[in-house]
Amino acid sequence: MPDILSKWKQSLERTRKSTFGRIATLVGASEVTQQTWDELEELLIQADLGVPTTTKILTDLKKKVSEQGITRSDEFSSLLRAELLGRLMPVPEFKFNDQKPAVVLLVGVNGSGKTTTAAKLGKILKDQGKKVLLAAADTYRAAAIDQLQVWADRLNLPVISGQPESDPGAVAYDAVQSAISRDIDFVLIDTAGRLHTRFNLMEELKKVHRVVGKALPGAPHAVFLVLDATTGQNALHQAKAFQEAVKVNGVILTKLDSSARGGMAFAIQKELNLPILFTGLGEKPEDLQAFDPQKFVDSILPASN
Repeated sequence: MPDILSKWKQSLERTRKSTFGRIATLVGASEVTQQTWDELEELLIQADLGVPTTTKILTDLKKKVSEQGITRSDEFSSLLRAELLGRLMPVPEFKFNDQKPAVVLLVGVNGSGKTTTAAKLGKILKDQGKKVLLAAADTYRAAAIDQLQVWADRLNLPVISGQPESDPGAVAYDAVQSAISRDIDFVLIDTAGRLHTRFNLMEELKKVHRVVGKALPGAPHAVFLVLDATTGQNALHQAKAFQEAVKVNGVILTKLDSSARGGMAFAIQKELNLPILFTGLGEKPEDLQAFDPQKFVDSILPASN
């Protein structure tokens, strides 16, 4: 089995080689000066941490550097790594209180990777010995229904789907009812991608959320927002709209291997107050990994030797 840290480093190579590589050079080059602070601020913003997150990090760093009398670059580098790590929430263990089935709604904009993520998440749960049912509630794209079915066949997972253009709420309702009768542990509902600026589509998502609750009181038990890492700060605007429409419990950050904007992980947690639950590190089913803050920081800003 390949070294998982190596997989993280390989997948985050673009992020590491872009701005974070320059940050590593900066904080490892010389004594800490005002120029160091100015350049660090510029690089953190370029790394897609965003202005609010960058400002907070620099404020806290300056205070600690002053209090500890740090002037050497190696000490400063360690302090920066610790500060970045401290910005990442620990990954919570979702407890569904023995709810059976536990219903999880996957939401997000078009192209964020919800369909493949639903299937990969299904594999993770299946490998844990859980019985999983997938629901193809993205009825507006026939390709999405077909795509989920292909993944399901590949992973040997059952799927409930409807006809193209059919009511997505009805598909979600049928899936939950089927899961109840078949003694399923988890229902993963793949919803249609929708622009966060489209009022009618966001209202429809609320309807799907309500319908699932009618099929099983208390459902959905979790809502996971799937965000595409390649979109950087734009993803935060999307996320806030979904947070307002439905109660989001956590983020799945996809396409980290295709992005140089991994720094947005810090902004997600600062500005949305949501934990990152899983990250997409590649195309294979096993490339959906539980988010690991330590491996993430080690991969983008390795410790100096």
